[in-house]
Amino acid sequence: MRISLRTQRLIVPYLFLLPASLLFLVFLVYPLLKGFQISFYHWSVMPTRPSVFVGLDNYIQAFSDPVVGYAMKNTVLYALVTVPGQIILAMGVALLINSLAKGKMLYRTIYYIPVITSWVIVSLLFRYLFQSPDGIINYFLVDVFHLIQDPIAWLQQANTAMVAIWTLGIWKGIGWSMIIYLAALDAIPHELEEAAAIDGATAWSRFWQVTLPLIGPTVVFTLVMLLIGAFNVFIQVYLITNGGPMQQTEVMLSYMYHQAFDFLDFGYSAALSFILAAIIVTASSLQMKFLRRPQELV
Repeated sequence: MRISLRTQRLIVPYLFLLPASLLFLVFLVYPLLKGFQISFYHWSVMPTRPSVFVGLDNYIQAFSDPVVGYAMKNTVLYALVTVPGQIILAMGVALLINSLAKGKMLYRTIYYIPVITSWVIVSLLFRYLFQSPDGIINYFLVDVFHLIQDPIAWLQQANTAMVAIWTLGIWKGIGWSMIIYLAALDAIPHELEEAAAIDGATAWSRFWQVTLPLIGPTVVFTLVMLLIGAFNVFIQVYLITNGGPMQQTEVMLSYMYHQAFDFLDFGYSAALSFILAAIIVTASSLQMKFLRRPQELV
C-alpha cells in the first residue's frame, strides 16, 4: 500500500507506542478497574460460589474497624519519622560528599549499597539485630556501653518494634535521596556560592540562602516520592513483626495482605487499597501545590 509521508509520520509513532500501551492496559489499567469492582463485592475466589454485591459496605466497615485505625496510625507515623529522617540525613551526606576533593565515587557507592540490597535480607538482618535478649543491639546497650541493665524486648512491644522498622526504613533510603541531591548540587553554578562567600556569608547562610532555594524542586520531588514509598511500607513489617504483637504494628499494606490472603476477604482488602490510594494522591497533590509554588516564584 502506498501511504503518504505525512500519514506515515502520523502512524509510525503510535505503532511504537502500541506494545507499551497494551502492556500498560493489561497489567495496570485492567487490574485497577478490576480491583475497584471487587471493592464493592463480598468477593468469592471459588468459581462455583457467586460474589455478592455489597455496595459501600466494605468502605463503611473500614471506617469502623479498630485495626484500620492502628494500621493507619502506624503508616502515618512511619512516614512522619522516615521521610524527614531520610531527607535530612541524605542532604547532609550529599553536602559532605560534594565537598570532597577525592573519593566521591567511593563514598557514593558505599552509601548506595543499602538501596540495592534486598528488602528481605535486610529485614531479616534487622530482626536478628533487635532480637531479645540476645540481639546485637541489646548486647551493645547492656554489655558494651552499660547504658541499660536489662535487655529491651524490642519486637515484643509495639513502640519499640516500630523503632526497629523506622530505623531500617531510614537506613535503607538515605542512598537514594543522596544520589538525587548530588545531581542537583552539581548543577548549581559555583559562581553563586563563591560570590556569597566573598560577601561574607557563612557556610550555613550559603546553604540556606543559595543552595536550598536552587535545589528546592528536587527536595519537593524526593519528598513526594518518599511519602508515596512510606505509605507503601510492607516487607519490613511483614518480616520483622508480621503486624504483632496483637496487630499493634500493622500498617495498611500488611493489614490488606492479611485480609486478602489469610481470610480471603478480597473485597475488603480492595476497599482498603483504594482508601489508601486516595490518601496518597491527596497528600501528594497538597505537597506539590503548597511546596512547589514558592520555588517557582524565586
